[in-house]
Parts: sequence; C-alpha cells; structure tokens
Amino acid sequence: MRYRAVDSRDSRFDGVFFTAVTTTGIYCRPSCPAVTPKRVNCTFYPTAAAAQGAGFRACRRCRPDSVPGSPEWNHRADLVGRAMRLIGDGVVDRDGVAGLAGRLGYSSRQLQRQLTAELGAGPIALARARRAQTARLLLQTTDLPVTEVAFASGFASVRQFNDTVREVYDRTPSGLREEVAAGRRTTGPAGGLTLRLAYRGALDSDHLIDFLALRAVPGVEEVVPGGRPGVRTYRRTLALPYGHGIAEVDGLATADPRTRGWLDCRLRLTDLRDLTTAVHRLRALFDLDADPDTVDEQLGEDPLLGAHVRARPGLRSPGHVDPHELAVRAVLGQQVTAVAARTLAARLAAKYGAALPGPSGGLDRLFPTAAALAAADPADLAMPAARKRALTGLCAALAEGTVRLDGGVDREQAAAELLALPGIGPWTVGYLRMRALADPDVFLPGDAGVRHGLLRLGAAGDPKSAATIAQAWAPWRSYAVHRLWAASSGEGTAGAPDAGTDPGRTGVTSNRAGTGAPGGADRPAAEKAERETA
Repeated sequence: MRYRAVDSRDSRFDGVFFTAVTTTGIYCRPSCPAVTPKRVNCTFYPTAAAAQGAGFRACRRCRPDSVPGSPEWNHRADLVGRAMRLIGDGVVDRDGVAGLAGRLGYSSRQLQRQLTAELGAGPIALARARRAQTARLLLQTTDLPVTEVAFASGFASVRQFNDTVREVYDRTPSGLREEVAAGRRTTGPAGGLTLRLAYRGALDSDHLIDFLALRAVPGVEEVVPGGRPGVRTYRRTLALPYGHGIAEVDGLATADPRTRGWLDCRLRLTDLRDLTTAVHRLRALFDLDADPDTVDEQLGEDPLLGAHVRARPGLRSPGHVDPHELAVRAVLGQQVTAVAARTLAARLAAKYGAALPGPSGGLDRLFPTAAALAAADPADLAMPAARKRALTGLCAALAEGTVRLDGGVDREQAAAELLALPGIGPWTVGYLRMRALADPDVFLPGDAGVRHGLLRLGAAGDPKSAATIAQAWAPWRSYAVHRLWAASSGEGTAGAPDAGTDPGRTGVTSNRAGTGAPGGADRPAAEKAERETA
C-alpha cells in the first residue's frame, strides 16, 4: 500500500511515512514530484529521524521535513503518542531525555526501547530531527548569524549544529541559506518570522476562524481582516517557555482550493528558542495534523451527518495553545452567555495577565497564569460562590502540578484527577479531553449545542438517545460534536434559516454559547446541581 501511495504521489500520506531510496541515498515524502523509484530500491520509515539514522539525507525537492505530522501522534493515547506530543513541544530540548521520561512515568531506558522499536529512533534522534527542521527554517527565512541560529534551534554547540545540518541536508549551513534569495529573508525576530503551516486533505478554515472568533478574549485574541480579499486572520498572544510571542494565522480565501496545503503564519517571538514550541501549539490549535479524509469517510456514510459532511468537508476539532488557559475559560463559561464570559475573561486578563511591552493591534497582554488566578481576589471573580471555588481550586491544582493537562498525560488519569476537584463535572472533563488532550473520540450527550444539532437534523436530542446515536461515530465523536454544533446554527444545513434568528441556537452568532463551548449556557441539570452544591 505504501508503494502505491508513492507511485500515485498521494499527499494524504505525507508525514505518515517516509520513503528512502537506496540508489540515491535520499528520503522523500510520498508525494515527491521526482521520478518514482523502483520498488526494490525503496525502504519505508515511520519518521524522518529513522530515515536520517539509517544514513539518508532529506530530499531538496520535496522538503520532507515540512510535511504535516502523523495523525497517529496527534491522537494516540499510548506511551508513543504521548511522547511524540511532548517531543514536538520541545521537552527534550528543555529538560533532556530524563525530563521527558519523568513526565511520562517511565524510565529513560524503557522510553528509549519503546520508541526505537516502533519508530526506528529514540527521543534524542527524534528531537534532533526537529532541531534540524527549525535550523533550516531560520537559515532560509532570516538573516540571523549562524551562531544564533544554532542555539535558537536547540543545539548545544555550533559543532553539533554544523554536523547535523550537513548530515540531514547534505549542505553546510551557509550553503543551505544561499538556496533562498536574500530578499526573501527578514532581519530576525524584530521583523518576525513568516512560515507555512502544512496540512493534509480538505480544511474548512471558515469553521476554525468562526469557532475562535466567538471565544476571542479582548487583549489576548482577535480576528481581523487579512491582507488579501476574503481572508480573515486570527491573532493571539502566546506564553512560551523562554518568553512570549504574537502569532498571526490567515484563513483560506473563499476562492482558494481546499487542497492548497498550508496556512500562512507569522510569528514574533522574544526568544527564538520558542519557535518549535510555538509552531507545535499552533498546529494543535488548528488541528493541522489530522487526517480529515479518514474522518469524513466514516462520518460521511452516516445517514444523519452525511449531508453535512458532503456540504462542509474538512471540519477540524480545534485544540488550544495553552491547556491551563482553556481549563480556566471552560469554568468561566459555565451557565453564562458568551458575552458575559468573554467580559469576565477580559477583566481577569486586564487585572492578572502580564502586559506586553507594547500593544500590537488589539493585543496587549498574556492570559493570566493558573498561579495568578489561584491567588486572585474573590471580589474580582464575578460569579456564584460555587463556581469561584471551582475556579480557584482548579487553578491551584494546575499551578501545583497535582493536575496536569499537557500532551504527555494519560487521559484517563487526568480525567479522574479533574473529576475529584470540587465543581468539575463530566461535561467540563469531556470538553478538556477533546480540546486540551486532543482526544478524537469525546461525545457530550448533555450539551445544549449537541441537542440542538441533533434536533435540527431530525434526531432525538435527549442525552440517552444522543449517546446511543453517537456510538456509530466512534472513534471520531469529537469531530461529530463539531458538526452538530455547526448544524445547530444552520452551517452546512440545506434550507436552514439565517443564523441568529433563533435565540436558542448555539452557533457562531448565538449569545447562548459559553466561551467553553457551544451550549455553554445550558448545562445538563445534573451537572448544574453538582456545581451549585460543590
């Protein structure tokens, strides 16, 4: 099957595996436009690091290091999937292999053995491949001195940097830089970095921008007109390990083909060592490593969702750039309107968020940390007493590390720890699993948006019936939830009335949706009672 994908230049498999050609000594993405090699000369590797470890260098024509990540590492809940998410976030560069193993609850030896057995490369080799990709990006998009590029990419020494670049790209760093005209490079971090965020398959960027625009906290996020007709740009501040940043991601223009393959992105970072982490988190936010063809193929055969899938292919399940921020905002959005929740989040950001050195458009601060909100003055929390306790208790647990929500946690363990906190119920846990922990198979049967979506599609909307219907959508129920949310507002539904005419709907124009999710103002009765008595 893999060779058939290579022979047909099938871009759906870019990032899923890599093809190494023994006669040329190079490795490529499956869609490489070069002449297809003979099958006998091909060896397939699950990661670029494995191909590099076997002595192959990256193809300069198809740039296999710039492909989307494998959807397996985006969603898998086992050790390998969790490790790959943390490696992508730069944990090995910051904390070493011992730090990675400690966060996963395994010894370094066990981790090395399992990754090597499945991926053909250990954590150091996997991190090294990412450093090489970052180095190429900085060399070819900025005029930063080579020494600065080396350390910004995560290398411990200039010699290690030089050796790696030569081995992976068969070029010296200077030679790699010379492949791109000087006029296309910026002077460095002050001018920002321009890059492309690759994706596979169809991408409904309108859904993503609408979803984020509804929840945009003033001062922290905004959606503005883009630089081209028909394009909207999502902008937000980022709190990163070494500093902060401002990210801008353009949606697709209406006339853009759905197979364009990338989103334009601009980053301004106070410390370039955060580049890998920032890109990884933006990819998670926009769910760019997903395989929408596989998801849509299954959901498209469903009699209830099929028409919506055909009308709007490529609907993604957005993640988040900061799981702690997401957790706070999920609690803030409980049982209130979107306007009220955004107003409260903006007040807390203005009071407890770190201000930027200077405003950038409508952005002027970072979202408050969990530690800052755990110590917040109760008078600043304009919400019922039970929800105040839920918010401060959650923030204290996050700040102390007794509850973790990063990509390396065990989802079942994180869910149990969250449920043990006062005021945190099943809906909140499910929502955080879906967005913070990238779980593709979460269903929210009691959510108001889910209920309205089911009713709009002609199905029963009560929680028991909804859960039964959703069984056919596994293992992609998170994507089904987003389709139901979209259907509840008439998006992609034939004959639907204009958005906003029904005050009970939970689409992008409805005020009933909390900042946590559509339906945030209408929780199941059992969870409401649980919160009020917590």
